[in-house]
Amino acid sequence: MKNLFDDLVETFAVLRGPNGCPWDKKQTHESLIKNMREESEELVAAIEKKDVENMKEELGDVLLQVLLHAQIAKEEGLFTIDDVMQGLYDKLHRRHPHVFGDHAKAASPEEALAVWKEMKQKEKGK
Repeated sequence: MKNLFDDLVETFAVLRGPNGCPWDKKQTHESLIKNMREESEELVAAIEKKDVENMKEELGDVLLQVLLHAQIAKEEGLFTIDDVMQGLYDKLHRRHPHVFGDHAKAASPEEALAVWKEMKQKEKGK
């Protein structure tokens, strides 16, 4: 079985490469702002309508935006998609000490949110 995520990452490298798509190669972080907003709004609309098929498509469109921004950043020497994923992984583990650490277990969604906010405040205080 192929690694679909790695294949997608490579697809964006090809799309922006020498023989890639002229539209994709021209894009910048700034030129894509409108697209990210539109795709996010379309996802929200699908969720609100409980339209599962459209939600699946719109999640893909939001992922497209994330991968395209990451490819542009890689080309600019700023960061890679692996850096994005590592940052998310680290944040999820830091902000869920009640799951991944030695913090007391959260007994409710409200307690879990309070722990998240507490950890976020500690991070921002650094």
